[in-house]
Amino acid sequence: MAVETVENAPVKPGWNRPRGTPSLSEVFGSIRTRPDGSFWRKLSAFLGPGYLVAVGYMDPGNWATSLAGGSKFGYALLTVALVSNLMAILLQALCARLGIGAGRDLAQACRDAFPRWMSWPLWVVTEIAICATDLAEVIGTAIGLNLLFGIPLELGVVITALDVFLILWLQNLGFRWIEAFIVTLLGVIAVCFAIQIALADPEWGAVIRGFAPTTDIVRNPDMLYLAIGIIGATVMPHNLFLHSGVVQTRRYGETVADRREAIKLATIDSTIALTFALVINAAILILAAATFNKTGQTEVAELGEVHKLIAPLLGSAWAPTLFGIALLCCGMNSTVTATLAGQIVMEGFLNLRLPNWARRLVTRGVAIVPVVIVTALYGERGTGQLLVFSQVVLSMQLPFAVIPLVRFVSDRNKMGDFAIPVPVAAIAWIVAAIIVILNLKLLFDTLFGS
Repeated sequence: MAVETVENAPVKPGWNRPRGTPSLSEVFGSIRTRPDGSFWRKLSAFLGPGYLVAVGYMDPGNWATSLAGGSKFGYALLTVALVSNLMAILLQALCARLGIGAGRDLAQACRDAFPRWMSWPLWVVTEIAICATDLAEVIGTAIGLNLLFGIPLELGVVITALDVFLILWLQNLGFRWIEAFIVTLLGVIAVCFAIQIALADPEWGAVIRGFAPTTDIVRNPDMLYLAIGIIGATVMPHNLFLHSGVVQTRRYGETVADRREAIKLATIDSTIALTFALVINAAILILAAATFNKTGQTEVAELGEVHKLIAPLLGSAWAPTLFGIALLCCGMNSTVTATLAGQIVMEGFLNLRLPNWARRLVTRGVAIVPVVIVTALYGERGTGQLLVFSQVVLSMQLPFAVIPLVRFVSDRNKMGDFAIPVPVAAIAWIVAAIIVILNLKLLFDTLFGS
């Protein structure tokens, strides 16, 4: 693909600035696609970015909220996991459309469409979301190291700063290696949970009923808090920036027909991957409901606490080890994707290029400080509450990413032939409105509720 830079690109209708150098420029258009051949051969070239996005839908913060929801309310919040996953499928499809159709990731689109007095505050709140995401990864990875190898939490938190070298090594091998690394660890997570669910033997009738909606979610402030935490952990704001950037690693044609096909294949990729993420998210909640809620332990939210309690409940000495392995794989996966998202956000909003190791260490440093403080003051019990709180922070930031995304892809002046149809735009705006209303309800209950 030809890359238009600020120096040689005209300002296209609908945008205030020309399209600049793409984010992740070192891997932009680096993966060849198949313009000819069968549908499955074409699709195989596009499989990958969706799984990077799916990682954000099953990170350690998601584990904390799902475990807390399952232990306290049984299977009732499965409907929230389902609805939020459907929202995610729609929003990630819009991200792929923006990246391919407009040739801009979401951060670049904000920079090129909004005045600086608007785009800079958006950058600040997005960086806060990146830090909240990284916070969850630091805690999850440190707990995983503690559970498997007995490494103290404080030391594990510091060790997580070294993941920058893993990412640099993978990037040097090529972007396909990053995708292969992600998919491999996702497979390990799936196997671990499959075994644990089989040992838990949940009530499958109650599981099916759990996917049916209930008004209790809105009426019960505690349930609503966890429900919005699940939405924040599922529809993650940094994923919207990540997906709109990584889809541009594919080398597709510039014609309208070529890009339409690329949008279709990228959407199929993300839909398959997010369906897999729903299975994992549901498995976490089902495991908590079938073990802790069933035995009356309704206040379980600490990942370390789960590790200690799960063996006698499942009747297997292997269960805690499987849980620890899955958690560590999850934290490592999230590390890679948050790094890429942070790079896209900084380069897209500011057109500022930092060395990858410097960007990663700055972000990780910001995340490490609160974890060290909370661990020192409150020990392991404080980390679970910090995890859930980080997901609520992410949910509160969601409107600042979702509303610009829907606005861009609905605008025919900006998207041209790739603007979404009116019915799809209406659904997208409804999803955005639901997210905003739920967040306002949570904020009101937190400030003025009993």
